[in-house]
Amino acid sequence: MGTEVEDAELEQILNDIGPRLRRLRRDRGLTLEALAAATGISVSTLSRVESGRRRPTLDLLIPLARAHHVALDQLVAAPASGDPRVHLRPLSKGRGSVLVPLTQYPGRVQVFKQVLAHREPELVTHEGYEWLYVLAGRLRLVLGAREFTLRPGEVAEFDTTEPHWFGPADSHAVEILHLFGPRGDQPTVRTGNREGTGHTPA
Repeated sequence: MGTEVEDAELEQILNDIGPRLRRLRRDRGLTLEALAAATGISVSTLSRVESGRRRPTLDLLIPLARAHHVALDQLVAAPASGDPRVHLRPLSKGRGSVLVPLTQYPGRVQVFKQVLAHREPELVTHEGYEWLYVLAGRLRLVLGAREFTLRPGEVAEFDTTEPHWFGPADSHAVEILHLFGPRGDQPTVRTGNREGTGHTPA
């Protein structure tokens, strides 16, 4: 009985991969021809995999995962087709910090819930655009030579090509929603009008 159940589960997992691949491709606005050019897999093979007429193998799934900017396990073990729920998997980042991904596909805007414990500032730069919304605690945000303190309900948005860092403004952890997008415009910070909310460091 155990083997039969396992075989049935494996069959269901394999059957779900094709529709998931088709949904990913269409969500990204790709044609089969464009995906074939990006992966080196023929249009006919891609069509058969998406329709379930060909079983997906690792040599097919790996280039497809790269082309769609998703982890391989998201193609194989993601929720069944048609299930919009994101299955939360909190990740410990050490020293009391926790990261909870709230979205599934790295190629799109990514959303995280984060609990940040005290850490030393270290400015970084990278491509993209970020939005920060404070849920609880006080958030210290450093953008180049500028520094801001955000309280619950306040939002900041900025281009990540500008040197930046954020973390707790005091000894207590801060809880935030963190959105990261692949593109951005000029940095803008919205911190409200409360006294002492934002300041330029000496």
